[in-house]
Order: sequence, then C-alpha cells, then structure tokens
Amino acid sequence: MPARDRLLALTVAALWGLNFPAIHLSLQQFPPFFLAALRFAVIAVPTVLLVRRPAVRWRWLLGYGAGFGILQFLFLYLAMSIGMPSGLASLVLQSSAPFTVVLAGTLLRERLTARQTVGVGLAVAGLAGIAVHRGELGGGAMLLPVLLTLCGGLGWALGNLSNRLAQTSEPFRLTLWMSVVPPLPLLAVSLVAEGPARITSSMTTLADRQGVLALGGLAFTVLAATLAGSGIWTALMSRHPSSGVAPFSMLVPVIGIGASRLLLGDPVYPVELVCGAVVVAGVLLGTGARPARRVRRDAAEEGASVPTMPIP
Repeated sequence: MPARDRLLALTVAALWGLNFPAIHLSLQQFPPFFLAALRFAVIAVPTVLLVRRPAVRWRWLLGYGAGFGILQFLFLYLAMSIGMPSGLASLVLQSSAPFTVVLAGTLLRERLTARQTVGVGLAVAGLAGIAVHRGELGGGAMLLPVLLTLCGGLGWALGNLSNRLAQTSEPFRLTLWMSVVPPLPLLAVSLVAEGPARITSSMTTLADRQGVLALGGLAFTVLAATLAGSGIWTALMSRHPSSGVAPFSMLVPVIGIGASRLLLGDPVYPVELVCGAVVVAGVLLGTGARPARRVRRDAAEEGASVPTMPIP
C-alpha cells in the first residue's frame, strides 16, 4: 500500500476514534434514542432524494439497517448516556468482530478455523476482564453500560451478516441506503421512552454553548465519521486487499481512548488497557483475512464484495 493510502487509512481511523467524544458531546443535549434517529435522518433524506438504491434484496437491506442502525445505536447511545466512557465504548464495541465470526458459524454454517476460535476466545477474555473490573469499581451501575455496549456490538454483528448476504458490489451506496431504515423506528422508541417534552426541550435550547457543541458533535458524526470516513474506507478497500486495510480499524479504540482522555478527562485504568490490548489482539487474530488471490477468487464466484465497513 503506498504511503498516501496509509495516510488515508490513518485519517479514517482518527475520524472514527474522534467520533466517540463527538457522540458524547451530542448526548449532553439530546436524549439518546432521539439522537440516534436524528443521526440517521440527516443522512436518509438526501439519500432517498439523490442516491439510487443498490440492487440488493429488501430483506438484506432491512436486516442491515435493523442490526447496524437500530440495535447497535439504540444500545450504544443508551450506554453512553448512562455513564459508559466514550473511549471505553470505542473498545468494547469491537465485540462486533467476534460476534460476527460466531454468528456466521452458527447461522450461516461457516467453518471456524482454529485461528478464529483462538481469536474469539482472546477477545471474549479481554471483554470479560473489562466487565469484571467495571463491576468491581461500581457494581451494577458501572457494569450495566458495558453490557449495553456489548448488546450494541451484537446488533452490529447481526447487521454484518445481512451486509454479507446482500452480496453487493456497491458497499458505500448500501451503507447510505441502510440509513433509511433506522430513523422512524428509533423516533417511535424515543417518543415512547423519552417523551415529546424531552425531545422538544432538546431542540429548543440549541442556542447555548452546550447546544452548539452538541450540533458540532452531530455534524462531525454525520459529515466526517460517516460520509467522509466510509467513503475513503470504501475506496481503500476497492484498491487493496482487505488484509492490508482492515487492521487500521484497530487503531479506532486506541485513538478513541486517547482522545477521550485528552478532551473529556476520562480516567484510564491500567487493567482495562491490558484487557483492551487482549481484545484488539483477539480481533486481529480472529478476523485475519484470507490471502488476496483467494479473496478475489471467492468474491468473483459469489458475486459479493469482500470488505465491510466498521463505521461507528
């Protein structure tokens, strides 16, 4: 991979890592379910008007949107709103990778290799260590956000399966159209769980400093992390083997934890850093790509695009 493309991959990792503090800022103003609906609505409206729908079955498009869009962000935003540190969220959300491997083996009958099994085991051990540490720090009050974030990772994994089954040659267009699915269901959940009064209050107090920061965080999430980040990532994946590009996504929790510490003052515990390193090692081991020639041959036989995009 040329130096220019390595720099682009690092830029995407930085955008996705910084996205977690940006989400934190937005959650200071907006209730979590409404924020999730707002995030996708901002993308969905121009997508419906300007972007041609990819040639995939509706079931896989809806499944992708339900798993990646609704379940992931419903649980992630709720977890962050009740105390999940943004840096730790960027790490625990990597649970989507081992979840995807296990679900693919269970539901799609894909064979798990010894390497994948060891990788999943390492990732699970690291995540369990983080959960135990959080429980020891603050009991259920600190453990619950971790469990909710794990549920978000499971939702992401379910979305990954639908993404894979869609077998599209237009991954960026599929990602845009996936955003059409979540807004209305998330808004319905917000109206029931958070209520019209709380939603209205969040929208009518945007002129103060907190409101401006929240809008800035939302703009960063939509424009930088989602549109720019996913666009660059798709281009890189189309030019290089996934084995050369995908490992850069493991820098996301590193940048997320560092940025959360510097920008938000989140505490960093050595035991969680060690467990985080175990998680990252497990993800890298368990999701190791096949040789490039085999990947291209299998993709040609299946009519599928190989890479998926880990957009937070």
